[in-house]
Amino acid sequence: MKNWLVLQLSVSDMRVMRAAPETAITKEDLEKNIEILLTETDTLRFFDLPTVMISVESEEAEKVIHRNNKYETLCRNRAGNDLYVERMMQTFNGAPKNKDVQCDKIILEDQGVMATAWDLYDSYNALELALAAKPSAVDSSSKANALSKDRDHTLPGSATDKTSETSSLMDLESVILTKVHEDEEDHADTIMKSDKFLQDLFFMERVLMENIFQPKLAAYRQLPVLKEPEPGEPEDVLEGEKVEEVEEVKKEEEEEIEISTEQSTIPANLERLWSFSCDLTKGLNVSSLAWNKTNPDLLAVGYGHFGFKEQRRGLACCWSIKNPMWPERVYPSPYGVTAVDFSIGTPNLLAVGYYNGTIAIYNVQSSSNVPVLDSSESPQKHVGPVWQLQWIEQDRGSTGDDKREFLVSISADGRISKWVIRKGLDSHDLMRLKRTTISSNKKGDKEKKGEALISRQAPGMCFAFHPKDTNIYLVGTEEGHIHKCSCSYNEQYLETYRRHKGPVYKVTWNPFCPDTFLSCSADWGIMVWQQEHLQPFLSFYPTTHVVYDVAWSPKSSYIFAAANESRVEIWDLQMSTLDPLIVNIANPGIKFTTVLFAKHTDCLLVGDSDGQVAVYELRNMPSASDSGRGDTINALLGCKSNQPG
Repeated sequence: MKNWLVLQLSVSDMRVMRAAPETAITKEDLEKNIEILLTETDTLRFFDLPTVMISVESEEAEKVIHRNNKYETLCRNRAGNDLYVERMMQTFNGAPKNKDVQCDKIILEDQGVMATAWDLYDSYNALELALAAKPSAVDSSSKANALSKDRDHTLPGSATDKTSETSSLMDLESVILTKVHEDEEDHADTIMKSDKFLQDLFFMERVLMENIFQPKLAAYRQLPVLKEPEPGEPEDVLEGEKVEEVEEVKKEEEEEIEISTEQSTIPANLERLWSFSCDLTKGLNVSSLAWNKTNPDLLAVGYGHFGFKEQRRGLACCWSIKNPMWPERVYPSPYGVTAVDFSIGTPNLLAVGYYNGTIAIYNVQSSSNVPVLDSSESPQKHVGPVWQLQWIEQDRGSTGDDKREFLVSISADGRISKWVIRKGLDSHDLMRLKRTTISSNKKGDKEKKGEALISRQAPGMCFAFHPKDTNIYLVGTEEGHIHKCSCSYNEQYLETYRRHKGPVYKVTWNPFCPDTFLSCSADWGIMVWQQEHLQPFLSFYPTTHVVYDVAWSPKSSYIFAAANESRVEIWDLQMSTLDPLIVNIANPGIKFTTVLFAKHTDCLLVGDSDGQVAVYELRNMPSASDSGRGDTINALLGCKSNQPG
């Protein structure tokens, strides 16, 4: 700005001196020598844009790179510092560099070429040859017309005339065939991608599966097996129907006598019907099973490993009894799936628990594999594996007509959380599990003051809500204890059952005896408890393997199934309390992990470590009247009858 003002003053002075000279020039003045001095004026900058880049080849490149690296290191170290505060402020532009590069030098060149008539002729012929290599319907028709004109000038019956005619017809046919083939492909793609065609394929697949698995599905549903008549057989069948009706009456009388002898000779066993498995589930560990509350043919299966070092990809699948070869829905995940359960009030919602502590809810009616809700962004998210999930209905009022549904989860972080669907997944803790001492000594409840807080947390493994009173629930912990808790008290336990010496993997109430429950543990033991007594009513140690899962039968109060590493066992307390009724040994290298009874049939589902869910039919199971121990066991367990009531 100063330079600009000085320039204006000097110019004005020069104009005044030239316009109004003070004295007139004489002849003597003209003869004098006048000295004129030319000096350089100051540089005037009308626009200055400092550069932010520097050439790598310049002298200051190393200093600038070193300074930038130091600044980046400073920023990274300050990000985790407690005194670091991010604020807006004005900064000065850096000093301009001596050497800068805006862009590469633009080089202009003039080139020319001379084209002769022969060059034009060769280029034109090359273009025609290229077009002739891709014949079309128009080219072939014009070619046929040209050939017909040439044929008029040639002699009739000549060889060239016939060959040209056949070649033109072949070209025309090839063009027509390619056009028809392209139209057929476009039409086929449209059909294959239509919703109606996909729906028809879905129904056809179901029909084929029904035909293939008809004998096994009939055995599963306890229906008669249909046999296909051979050619020429229907007439014989029609003629023999009357004879068979008379013979059936006689056979029924004989069968009544033979049933008692057959049951005494043929032992109870498990007959394998089929297994839910495909290429997607091969090699994955079956971690959980859950039936749909409304559709008894829909099964949810979770695939995920239990060990920390064995963690691989996870999978949640929805299988249908009508198609045992491929799942209806597939929900892949980078984390292992540890728990699944269907909603009671909204049976199309599937809750899935993962090894990283996340809970996701999927809509199985939709074909999308993206969860509707998940707890990945929730501040109440579990920080340990979610070992069990269950939807619970609880009465709101005293009448019991109005019920609300919520989701309960238990995790290795020692929390039992209650999740409610509002705008998202909101939760609060029902209980924070704490380690307990076996007995209090004379000093009272004084403990070591130096004991760390983290050592007081007890990781939770499983839970079970009371079938009659949903305010009461049982919790199995990693330290081997079973705590009886209440939803009204979240600070202390009602009772604690201490007999297991390892983590408790499953706790389940008896569906017919509301005060009896069953537990299994890693200490190889299975125990039957009554909630009034702190000692188990019955204890079973059949093998020296970890017992992963147990399940009560939905049709009997004293039949339950257990899955350990080596075999699946069916226990009948009315027959024996020393040995299982049925034992099914696993294949070498395979471990049984989960068991689940079918709701309406005498079948058992068993999951293993190879990704298969096998369906077994219970054959020749004894009835309650076969042994006099039924009434005694019911009296001890507190059950009134063998049927639900």
